Order: sequence, then C-alpha cells, then structure tokens
Amino acid sequence: MSAPRRKLIGQILKDQRWIHEGHVQEALAIQREKGGPIGRILISLGRLTPSQLNLGLGIQQGFEVVDLDAATIAPEVVKRVDASSAAVFKVVPVKEEDGTLWVALADPLNVHFLDELRVLSGCEVRGMIADADAIERKLKQIYGDAGAGVSMKGVLDEVRKGGPIDASDKEAAAHAAPVVKLLNFILFQAIRDTASDIHFEPFEHEFKVRYRVDGVLYEMEPPPLSLAIPLISRVKVMANLDIAETRVPQDGRIELAIGGKAVDLRVSTLPTLHGESCVLRVLDRSVVALDLSRIGLTEADKKTIDGLLDKPHGIVLVTGPTGSGKTTTLYSMLNQTNDPSMKIITTEDPVEYDLEGIVQIPINEEIGVTYGAVLRTILRQDPDIILVGETRDLETAKIAIEASLTGHLVFSTLHTNDAASAVVRLIDLGIPSYLLAATLNAIVAQRLVRRICRNCRKEYEPGPEVAAQIEIDPAELKGKRFAFGEGCEECGRTGYKGRVAVFEILVITPRLRRAILENWPQGQLRTLAVEEGMLPLRDAGVRRIFEGVTTVEEIVRETFIEG
Repeated sequence: MSAPRRKLIGQILKDQRWIHEGHVQEALAIQREKGGPIGRILISLGRLTPSQLNLGLGIQQGFEVVDLDAATIAPEVVKRVDASSAAVFKVVPVKEEDGTLWVALADPLNVHFLDELRVLSGCEVRGMIADADAIERKLKQIYGDAGAGVSMKGVLDEVRKGGPIDASDKEAAAHAAPVVKLLNFILFQAIRDTASDIHFEPFEHEFKVRYRVDGVLYEMEPPPLSLAIPLISRVKVMANLDIAETRVPQDGRIELAIGGKAVDLRVSTLPTLHGESCVLRVLDRSVVALDLSRIGLTEADKKTIDGLLDKPHGIVLVTGPTGSGKTTTLYSMLNQTNDPSMKIITTEDPVEYDLEGIVQIPINEEIGVTYGAVLRTILRQDPDIILVGETRDLETAKIAIEASLTGHLVFSTLHTNDAASAVVRLIDLGIPSYLLAATLNAIVAQRLVRRICRNCRKEYEPGPEVAAQIEIDPAELKGKRFAFGEGCEECGRTGYKGRVAVFEILVITPRLRRAILENWPQGQLRTLAVEEGMLPLRDAGVRRIFEGVTTVEEIVRETFIEG
C-alpha cells in the first residue's frame, strides 16, 4: 500500500483559516511568474506571518500542535532541560510520557537539535510545534531570567562539577553532555553578539576561545586546557569530519539553529604545535543585508553601481582584503539584477549564501572542479551574468575576459589594497593590457569600518590634531562636529555597534582605457582616476566621519594615504 499523500501547504493554511482561496491563487500566479515557495510568497504579500507558516509546515509534517499559553508544565518536566539549553535551542519542555520527553519548537525544519537534547537530557526526545511568540513567553514564565542571565563562567562551573572528561576516547568525549552543553553555549553567545568568526586555539598551557565582532577579536572566559580535544572533536563530529585525523587540515560545514536563528558554520581545522586549531566562520543571513541600499553606498555611489549593472557585458571587480565585505557587495549586486529574464550562474569557494533563482556552483579542487574547469562549462549554459568567486590565477582571469568578450556581464573579486592596484595585479598575472582595456568596466575597492553606537553616541568639536591624523586642511574642520561612542550595555562597552562599508569606485573612462592600454604605472593610474571623478578610500572615509557615522580612529586604521 502506498503512503498517504501529504496535504498541500495551501490547503492546511486554509483549514486553519489564516488565508482563503483568493490568497492562494494570488500567490500561485506570482509563483508561476517568479518561482519560489508559496509560503514565502504569502508572507511577502502580507497574507501570512512566518509563525503561521511554520505552524502549517509542522502540521504538514505530522507534528502535534501545542497551545503553550494554555499548557501547564510540571516542575519535574521543566528540570529535564536546563535554562541555558532551553534559551540556546528556543525549546520548551512540555510533557514526559513513557520515558519520552516532548518539547515544543517553533520551526519544524530545525529538528536536528533534538539529538543534542537527547544527549543533554539522557532520554528520548520528540518534537511538537508551537507559536514562536508563545515559546518566548513560556520560556520567561518557567525559567524567569535564568536563561538570559547564564554566563560562560556559570556554564564552565557546571562542566567542572561533572568531573574530568577522558579525552583519549575522542568519540565518547565529543558526545559527553558537558561538552555538548559548553559548545552550544559558546555558539549561542557568539551568534547572539553577531560574531563573524569563532576561534578555538590550544596553546601549551591554556585553551583560548575568541570570537570576532565587527572585525575585532574578543576573548571568552577560557575553558580548561583538558577540554580542547573534546570541544574540537565535538565540532568535527557536527561537521562530519574525521575526528581521528589530526595531522592534516580539514574543512567542513555545520547547519543548525541557535537561539531561534538558522545559521551555517564553515569549519576549518589546522594542526598546530599544541594540537588542532579550529575556526568557525558564522554565516548568519539574518545579519547580512543583501541589498545595495543597505550596505553603505552613498546616493552617488548607488547611482554609479546601478549604471554598471545595466551594462550588457564587461567585467566588474570588487577588491579589498579578507573580511572587507566583498562577498556581501557582490551578492547585493546579483540580487538587484536577479529576475526571471536573466540567467545568473556563480562559481564560489565555498557557496556562502543560497540565492533564490540563481544557479550556484561550489568549487571543489580535490575532485577537479576548479574555477577554470567550471567556467568553461558555464559558457555553454547560456548565462547572462557570471560571478567568479575569486580571480586567483591567469587561467581564471583569461576565461573571465573571454566571457565578457562574448557578451556576458562578469563579476569577480581580487585581493588588492585599492582600485588602481587591481589593474596592475591583473597585468602582472599575464593579462594583455589591450584585453583588460577592452573588457574592464569598473573596480570597486572597499573596507568595513565600525559604526558608532547610536545608544551612547556623543558629539565633540575636533581640534587641529585631528586634521593632522586624517591629513586634511584644518580649515575644513571649521564648524564640524565629530562623534564617538562612550560605551554602553548595548554595544558591549566598545562604543561601536555594527559596521558600514566605505567604497572607492573606479569607473573605466575612455582616458583610463588609453592609460591601461599604455601600461601606465599604478600611481599615475590612481591620479588619473581621481581626475576622472574617483573618490579615494580615505576621502570616502572622511566623509563618513563628517556624517557622524564612524570615528577618526576607524578610518585611520582601515584606510591608507597614497604616498
């Protein structure tokens, strides 16, 4: 006998009386034209809330729906899940029957953490579905502020009370409840503070855990050195890496929900003198705005970029050091050009975010899926726009140029300090200057600088020493008021909250094409670019200081003066 057919999500949502048939037909018409899941379309139309969609998906998958506002939860059931784990996973223990603990969750697609709860609670765990707001209310009701007030020190004290963990058996150590709890808390705290990277670093006499927020590393309370192997083994288990192999670097990926957020973690391990170092790159779509109007472009810069995106062919390069926001800028450009009339293909190492409607290809050099090999095939897939994750070598650069010459718009990244040096870099790779002059549309150099915290922002009148710092005429400071952050709870006493990009956009004009063709040196190219209207990075940064967005210290740290 065949399995019963699952009910369509549209029908379930109608059964719950959240939408009616007209809403379904409206969403289906958009789906036929633009694609995409019908639930997300209904949310975008304002016909449905994300919580209602999750409840509907839970019903579709056979979850029992629980009304937490009306539920009475026994104290012994509450004790089965500690406050910090409940806060990390956003789950509420509801009942216990025949040795099985039932917990309420908001998103039926994020059930993988039930395995973590099985380790922590020591029993079988099953999921129920509930409203996200109701979960928040119930967590506060049954745990009070215990979950919110939990600290690294508190979690470490609990781990120490559990006694020593045998690190010789890596598999067992990786599944030990204290190790699972500690790692979950580290991830929760880092993601709550919008960290971009988490570092686990064993040294001879200590084990450091640090995370990077707004480009700056902060150190957590250090766990005991004895937990280095168990914690890193736990990460490797979650990333499906070989925990027995510690002599060679390994790379992997973890998908999970922490604190109610779905995040991807890119995992990299590296053998060091005192054990494996492990770095997790946090890819949290909720803190990344893939929208050109929200990444820090001025109105003039936005107009320039819009013009570049309207070009039928040619190359647009985004350049800057690692961590300067190049990928976010490129994805924002692709998002703006993404519509059903355009075929967009990307080659990335690795694919950082899934973009709906765009064909994304992960590079895997171990099996021969290189940029060069993939790009040759891509040209036979009839794309309009191509993204090359990184122009690393002559082969990749040549194919990108070939693609632009045959009528494609090509985006790529390069690691150089500024826009003018990208031209020199490509010529040094072996690209003939006549091909570069014929295909290059623009180069966007960028940096990320920290924003002044809006909550503790204070203004001051800059003195002449400030003009010397940013190398401008003191007369330009007349009547100007700069700002800084005093430091508060909201910004973690740093005075900064979030980051904004600063751009240097070099559009290739006829004069610049001739200069590239004639192999002008970098300094002369830069001078000509400024004459042709390019605003240098430092000057763009100074404008952000004048606007009160960032500080003198940030611009001096992140940009440089061209000598």
